[in-house]
This record gives sequence, structure tokens and C-alpha cells, in this order.
Amino acid sequence: MTIDNNDFLNSILASLSRIDYIKPDEIPNIELYMDQVTTFIESHLKSSKRYQEDKVLTKTMINNYAKNNLLPPPVKKKYSKEHILMLIYIYYFKNILSINDIQSLLNPLAEKYFNTVDELNLEDIYSEIFSLEKTQIDVLMQDIIDKYNTSKETFGQVNEEERDFLTLFSFICMLSFDVYNKKLLIEKIIDMLPKDKATNPKKKSQ
Repeated sequence: MTIDNNDFLNSILASLSRIDYIKPDEIPNIELYMDQVTTFIESHLKSSKRYQEDKVLTKTMINNYAKNNLLPPPVKKKYSKEHILMLIYIYYFKNILSINDIQSLLNPLAEKYFNTVDELNLEDIYSEIFSLEKTQIDVLMQDIIDKYNTSKETFGQVNEEERDFLTLFSFICMLSFDVYNKKLLIEKIIDMLPKDKATNPKKKSQ
């Protein structure tokens, strides 16, 4: 089957443009019970799901995050706006980082800024980071276009049907190579962070 290159690329870019993040002013300023937290996260991040039946966040996930010291415990079974901000970070990190690496990043953040009365708090940090979202999406879109155009120039010696698959395979490999290297870089940077026994427990033996 011949692939329409323009339709294919436009479809990818359109799906990327639909990916959204939870804006700080969308998060309730009142404390929520667990069911309300999962409903809120699910409704706001559903566009990131691969399959309709997938769950963005479940009660079991939240309990495991608290058990693994990724999330401060709720107060009287209620979760604050800061809890939701932490859950959003966990949601994005968990697909690429180990539990220990997420602990290394989030535990110092929680210790210093969770429910703080200082000038800088978790919401301020979240707002600052995600204000970069628009520019990063634009850069990512251009990078995808460049990689796709490069992939179309591969395997010019094979027949059309084979070439359709092989050029897509090339495209996927280039995207994967990018992700792989950035993951290695992130892990290297995490390893360079100051170590604190309280926030960076030794890895459990396998």
C-alpha cells in the first residue's frame, strides 16, 4: 500500500499539536479525595492516551507512588494542589525514568517546596517550566519534519511497497535514537546531582 507522505506527516503533526498539559489555574485550590484526583487527571490528560481503555492514573498507582516515597502522603485522605502537581511530574517521568531516578529528582523538590510558605513554591516552579511548552512543541515539530524528510530519501533502490515500510522504519529508528540518547543524557545528569541519603536511598537488590 502506497503511503501519502503529506497526509501521513500532517496526521502526525496534528496529533502532536493536540497534546496538552494541565495548566496551573485548572487545578482546584481545594483538597480532593482520591477518586476526585483520578477523575481530574484522567479528564485533563486523556489526549495523551494511546488506547481509549488505558488509564492515565489509578488508585493503585497513587498508593504505589506514596509507598515508594515519590508522593507525600495525603492529609486525612485528601490531596492538595501540590499533590496534583507532583503527580503530573510523575506521570511524565515514569515513561522514561526508573523509580530511583524519579526519587532523585522529586524528593528534593518536595522537601524544599511542597506546602512551602517561601516566595517560591511548587506552583511557581511548575508554571515556569510549562511556560516553555509552546516553544518546545514548535521545535519538536520542525525536528520531526526534518527527520521524516530525511527518511524519505532512504532505500531508493528498492520497489515502492518495500520502500514504504523501510522508510517508515528509518523514521522510527531516527526518532528512537533521539529518545535513547536523551534518556542516557538525563540519567547522566541525575547521576551528577548531589547525593542525599534521605532522598536518594540505595537501590534495592534485584
